Parts: sequence; structure tokens; C-alpha cells
Amino acid sequence: MSIKVFNTLTRKKEEYIPRDPGKVSIYVCGVTPYDYAHIGNARPPVVWDCIRRFLRDQGYEVYMVQNFTDVDDKIIRRAQERKMDPLELSREYSQAYLEDLAALGVERVEAYPRVSEHIPEIIEMIQTLVEKGHAYELSGDVYFDIRSFPEYGKLSQRSPEEMMAGARVEPNTRKKDVMDFALWKAAKPGEPSWDSPWGKGRPGWHIECSTMSLKYLRSGFDFHGGGTDLIFPHHENEIAQSEAFNGEAPFARYWLHSAFINMGNDKMSKSLGNVVTIREACERFTAKAVRFWILGTHYRNPLSFGEEELKAAARGLERLENARQNWRHLLTASGRAEQTGTVQTDQAAGEEGMRAAAAEKIKALAEEAEKRFVEAMEDDFNTALALGVLYELVRDVNKWCLAEGFVLMDMEKQALTAALSVLDRCGEVLGIWFDEPEEESGISDQEIAELIEERQKARAERNFQKADQIRDHLKEKGIVLEDTPQGVRWRRS
Repeated sequence: MSIKVFNTLTRKKEEYIPRDPGKVSIYVCGVTPYDYAHIGNARPPVVWDCIRRFLRDQGYEVYMVQNFTDVDDKIIRRAQERKMDPLELSREYSQAYLEDLAALGVERVEAYPRVSEHIPEIIEMIQTLVEKGHAYELSGDVYFDIRSFPEYGKLSQRSPEEMMAGARVEPNTRKKDVMDFALWKAAKPGEPSWDSPWGKGRPGWHIECSTMSLKYLRSGFDFHGGGTDLIFPHHENEIAQSEAFNGEAPFARYWLHSAFINMGNDKMSKSLGNVVTIREACERFTAKAVRFWILGTHYRNPLSFGEEELKAAARGLERLENARQNWRHLLTASGRAEQTGTVQTDQAAGEEGMRAAAAEKIKALAEEAEKRFVEAMEDDFNTALALGVLYELVRDVNKWCLAEGFVLMDMEKQALTAALSVLDRCGEVLGIWFDEPEEESGISDQEIAELIEERQKARAERNFQKADQIRDHLKEKGIVLEDTPQGVRWRRS
């Protein structure tokens, strides 16, 4: 089965065919770093991190670019409030954003270009648009002439007249069309500015992404991503100026947009004052739970942020983590189980056959789960469906392990190893197995293992007081112990 993606440009699912065989090129619009990023800003990078992992798992070489809009009105206003340089402010919050993404298990991409570092390329692109008759200068400002691009509106699937009816546009009677958008803005006192053929000024919002994506990925790159709020005007304007500049289409071949994260019935946004920052969410619910919650809904469907939703995600993640840890424990402790006399060496042939059939069934279920997981991801990167496959695998394997008379001999080991391998691989694709900072519990896995071994030694010596003290100490650290016939299992609460 091939990968199919829902292309916003065509409003239908299409088979993904890479521009360059075996290679994937991706551009995702980043943030405007003037404050700490809110949880809504986390959805696109988490989704694309998962997509990127899956494509690599399928053998593709992936090159991804995510920009920083470090020249912007919001940054300038915030810098003036804090009495600091706008570029210094943007660097501060850019670093904070990267730290937030790292906490969510998002891997660094291949390039993080900034507007301020690409001014010459931006000026060159604007000059070409002016020379080709797609842009014009007015008193130091440069505007894109939307009427010079007949296909304007093809992404949002609206005509310029329909766009104008629902848009908030600044009145400017000098412009050829009220919908013409700024490529270059004449300098104002106190703002960062650069020399240009039209005088000192700075880039408009849309031109930056066109310039940087074309520089790093070339025209006709594979995926362009972002939130649904960017379809118009940002991505619409990107297409117009890029294809006018190149004289060819497409600028990008597949457009993928993730839906909003809502607070109640409203979109989460700083302008509405209803935001929860990524840092606040991770402190309240853990970073792993936040990532798991984001992936629990298909990226094109809205997400609702709330305590119950995050708690449910945490429970779902814990279910998978416990299964993974318990299966590993069973395999590690299997040698001890065989030596305790729990294995019957003189089983009847009928019982042996039943065990073999059960083990083969688990191996088959693991293989089927892996296939279904890949199919879910191939279907427009459906992480919600992929997680459902893992839940079913965990349910079936746990039921088998807990069945009366279950023992772990060679055939059971093979089946359980197969199931664990699938859970490991699929979890890596989803990026849910990352380690959170040890400071959250103040104790590492190695320290836990050493304390458990010390407790087992105390119990063997019948020093139950010491054994209980160790259990209580671990409990205070959020570590739950479970004594089983195969040894001690543990999990983080």
C-alpha cells in the first residue's frame, strides 16, 4: 500500500510520490518568537516530528526546514515594552521554543532559518517580482499585484472578491487592489531596517517563507505544512509570489494543515487571552502525556484542551508503557521462572499443542498489528488509528500472559519477543518512548534497579523492615512496585 495524504490544494487524498526518489523535502511554518509558545503552537511540530519519523522508518531520507519569523510587528512591540533589541528578544524566545519542543520529544530538524539572516535573498526575490511585473513600489513600500497572478485563490478556493468580503484589510487607496499584500515595508522610527533598492525597510510577512523554502528545498518540494489558520492569507500569498517568481508550478506539491487546539468553544490564541503555554501544560500533565494527547487525534481534526482529556491521555500512555516494561521483565526473568519448578517438563502432548497454538497466535497478532500500524500511518498519517492498533495488541498479549497455567518457555519467549519488538518499533515511530528529565522524580532507572536488588536481598535475609523502607522510599519518588512469580516489576506513577 502506498502513502496517501490529504492535499489542501486539491481537497482530496492523493498518493504521495516524492519529487526525488527515496528523498522527502518538507517545509513547515514556525513561530513568531515574541513570547513563550502556547500548546496550540506545539501541534504542528509534534505532528511533523511523527510524520518525519515514519518516513524515515519507511526508508526515506528526510530533509525538513522550519523557520523563525524573527522580524515582525509583534516582536517589535514586545521589544519596545521590554526596552531591548527586537532581534535579541526573538533569539531569547526562539531558544525557549526549541527547549519546549525538545521536552516534547521533538527531534531537531535539518534547518531553522531566520528572516534576519536572509535579507539579501528576500530583496533579490522582490526585485525579480518587480521586474516581471508582479510587484510595484509605492513610496518605499513594495506590494504584490494579486491581479497579475490569475490563479490567486486556488489554495483557499476563493476568489479575490470573496476573500476581501471576509478579510480585515488596511485601507490604502494608493494600492492597485485592496488585497495586494506587502513584500517590503518602508522603515519607521525605532524599527529594525535594512538597505534596499526602495530605501531602508524590512520584509513583509509572506515573502520570507517563499524565499527560505526555495533556498533550502528548491521549487516543487514535497510537503508544506502549518496550521489551518495559515491557509489564507499566508500560504495563499506564498503560492502566488513563489510561482510568479519561478514562472512555474507547483511551488509545493502537497499542502498539509493541522486543525486548531481549542479551549472550550474558542480557538486558543494569545489575542483571546485563553492560552496555556507548552511549559505550563508539561508541568501540569508531563511532556509525554501532552505529546500522547496530541497524537491521540488525527491532525486534521480539532483538539480540545482540558484536564480530563490530558488525564485520559496519561492513562493511555501508562497502559502502553506498563505493557512494554512488563513484557521486558517477563523475558528477563524467564530464566528464574524455569528454575523454580513452575515449568512442567512432563506436560501432556495436548497441553503442549495448546501452548504452541497460543504462542503462534500471538506471533501472528504481532505481525498483523505491525502491518495495520503501517497502514494507519500510510493513510494520511493517522496517529489516532495507529495508537488504537497498539492498544489492541497490548490487550491481547496481556490476556495471554495472564491466562491460567501460562509459562514462558522457548515458544512463548519467541512470541512475546515478537510482540515487544512491534511495540518498540511503533512507539519509536510515534516518538512516545523518550525519557523525560530525571528531576521530575529525582531518580534514574539505574538507581531504581539497584534499590530493587537491595530490597530483594533484604527480603531473602528476612529483613522485612528494610525491604518495606525501600518500597516506601520508591513510592515517595513515584515508583510503584509489583511482586510477581517472575520477580519485581516497577513503573513510574
